Amino acid sequence: MGVLSGKTVLLTGAFGTLGRAQADTLSRAGGALLLLDRPEATDGAAFAAEVAASTGAEAEYVGQDLGDLQGAEAAAKRLAEARGGVDILINNAALIINRPFQAFSLAEYEEQLRVNSSAAFALARAVAPGMKAKGYGKVINFCSVTLNGRWEGYVPYVASKGALLGLTKSLAREMGAFGVRVNAISPGAVVSEAEKRVFGDRLQQYNDWILENQCLKVRIQPRDVAELVLFLVSPASDMITGQNFAIDGGW
Repeated sequence: MGVLSGKTVLLTGAFGTLGRAQADTLSRAGGALLLLDRPEATDGAAFAAEVAASTGAEAEYVGQDLGDLQGAEAAAKRLAEARGGVDILINNAALIINRPFQAFSLAEYEEQLRVNSSAAFALARAVAPGMKAKGYGKVINFCSVTLNGRWEGYVPYVASKGALLGLTKSLAREMGAFGVRVNAISPGAVVSEAEKRVFGDRLQQYNDWILENQCLKVRIQPRDVAELVLFLVSPASDMITGQNFAIDGGW
């Protein structure tokens, strides 16, 4: 029996590099996974089936645009009702674009706030009643190393992650009386498909900059982050809430 046996996990951004590593780790721990990602993710059902086949755990693809806050909240409510509650919510999904702040439109700024921060609020609203009824729940919000202020070109992204950290702290205080733990994880520069997309032909320069600034001269892997997630959603961390855990190689 895994440490998450009998637990239902709603994981957003499930098909990105970090999401896939978490899906594998959490399913091997016995969790029943609701893998939420974009509705146009054509390989969604196939990925869920792959997770289930490789680990023996239940896995279901959920196609939902997190930019549609009302739709996202309604979808999470339906899932919670159908499953008898969501025990663990992991707000992993994020939009990230690198460019000078004046090159962003107001619409682009608001879109990153919706997907990266406001959606976490909407999903938490949806699953909170079930967690409160059970007297137990875990919420993990993905913040970022960029909150340390040493990164340029990410103003909407960093603003959204700052809001998410505030949500983490305040929600932990409000939900603690009901046995719900709320924590944040701030990854550093994890090796991912996203960094290849963002930096393109500057990838080697970016990689060198990361290793120059990190205390540890080795890149962070998705599995490193997934193991921290597993700790925070397992009973081993039941007396931890309202915290922000940096896993950044030392900055």
